[in-house]
Amino acid sequence: MDIGISKKDREKIAEGLSRLLADSFTLYLKTHNFHWNVKGPMFNTLHVMFMEQYTELWNALDMIAERIRALDVAAPGTYREFAALTVIKESEGVPTATEMIKQLVAGQEAVTKTARSIFPIVDKAGDEPTADLLTQRMQIHEKNAWMLRSLLES
Repeated sequence: MDIGISKKDREKIAEGLSRLLADSFTLYLKTHNFHWNVKGPMFNTLHVMFMEQYTELWNALDMIAERIRALDVAAPGTYREFAALTVIKESEGVPTATEMIKQLVAGQEAVTKTARSIFPIVDKAGDEPTADLLTQRMQIHEKNAWMLRSLLES
């Protein structure tokens, strides 16, 4: 493979993207779980918002995994691999709606930080397609975190 990025750099970038994929998948599962189980006075608002967010995350998983493959590295795809790679913790039981929002804010911020952490190697390697993907992901997750945080304001 000769795309102007060394094998070593492609592997390092793919390692970072694998963490991003694991964080995104874990946040997807958490968001979908909360969509199913939310209740209370903000039920409809949260049910719809969570659905929009998990649907967007579901579509993003393919983009991230396909970028890993375009770098000629195998993408992780099992619960075990994702659990080992993610920084997002599973929730215990069914939290209150407010706690769900807090956990999803933390999850959105965690995905943003993971994406941002990959930039140094991406910049060094001159990998503009990955930089573009990371920028798009950060914009979405920062906006989602802001929208969720706004629900916690009184």
